[in-house]
Amino acid sequence: MNFPQLKIGHMLPKAPIIQGGMGVGISLSKLASAVANAGGIGIISGTGISVEEMRNHIRQAKALVKKDAGYIGVNVLFAMNDFAEKMKAALEEKVDFIISGAGISRDMYAWGKKAGIPVLSIVSSAKLAKMSERLGAAAVVVEGHEAGGHLGTERPLFEILPEVVEAVSIPVIAAGGIMTGADIAKAISMGASGVQMGTRFVASEECDAPLSFKQKYVEATKEDTLLVKTTVGLHGRAIANHFTDLITTSEKLKITKCLDCLKNCSYRFCTLDSLLKSMAGDVENGLVFAGARVHEIKEILPVKKIFENLTNEYRVAISK
Repeated sequence: MNFPQLKIGHMLPKAPIIQGGMGVGISLSKLASAVANAGGIGIISGTGISVEEMRNHIRQAKALVKKDAGYIGVNVLFAMNDFAEKMKAALEEKVDFIISGAGISRDMYAWGKKAGIPVLSIVSSAKLAKMSERLGAAAVVVEGHEAGGHLGTERPLFEILPEVVEAVSIPVIAAGGIMTGADIAKAISMGASGVQMGTRFVASEECDAPLSFKQKYVEATKEDTLLVKTTVGLHGRAIANHFTDLITTSEKLKITKCLDCLKNCSYRFCTLDSLLKSMAGDVENGLVFAGARVHEIKEILPVKKIFENLTNEYRVAISK
C-alpha cells in the first residue's frame, strides 16, 4: 500500500515527506531538488546566505526539478534580521511554499495570501498551532524535542502531535526524530498528514554539506548528541566536538566575530559564524546540529534510495 495523499495548497506530492530546511548551507538547491525529484517536498534554507544567493538557489532548484515531480520551498527564520527581505524575495521567485520558524508574524501570512503562496509555520504546541491557523497558515509542522538544531519544547513529538491534530483543521506535519518508514506510519496513524525529516537527509549524496559534516553524522554514537544554549536564547541539539566543549564549560568564552544576524542575541558567541565554520568543513570548531537519533544512520545514501527505503519500511509497518 502506498502513502496517503498529502495536500497543502496546490501541492500534491507523491510521498508525504518534507525535507527539513537546514542551515547554514546544509539544504540548498542540490538537496531540495533531489528530494523533489524523488517525489517529496524540498526546502532551501535561507539562513546564512545572502538574498541573491537564495534567489540563485531557488532558480537552480527549479531548473533541476523534473516536470510533474515534487515541490520546492524556502525556510526563513523569523528571528533573523533579514526575515522580511528574504520572505519577499522568495515570494517574488514564486516558490511553491514558504515555511517559517523561531517566531510568528501576522504579516508573513498576509504576504503569502496576497502572492497566492502557502505559508507554513513550525510550532511546538497546540496553542501556537491554533494561533498559526487563525492567522492564515496553510499547514503546521509540529516539532518535538527529538529534533536537531534549535528546539522549542522539552516534550517528545508523539506526546504533542495528538494535541495539535485535535486543535486545528489544517494539515499537521510531524517532525523531530522521524527516521524510518515505521515512524511515518506511526505519525500518520496519530492523525498527521505527513512528516518532515531533516537529519536523515543530511547523510545523503546530494546534501549540500561537505563530506566531513556528513561523516560526523555517520560516525556519531548515541552518547555524542547534547543540548547547548545558543545565542538565540534556545537550546540546540548538536554533535559533541571541540566547540561544544568550549561553550558548555567556559563562562569566559570570547566572541571572535559577530555577524549581527539576530533580532535578539546574547552575544556570548556568534551562532551563525559557528554554523558557517562547520559548513566550510571545520566540524570541530563549529556547530554541527543533528537530531536525537543521528546514531542510527550508518551510511551516506542517494536521496532516491532513502525514499525507496522509507516506502518499503512504511509498507511493512502498515501490513503488521
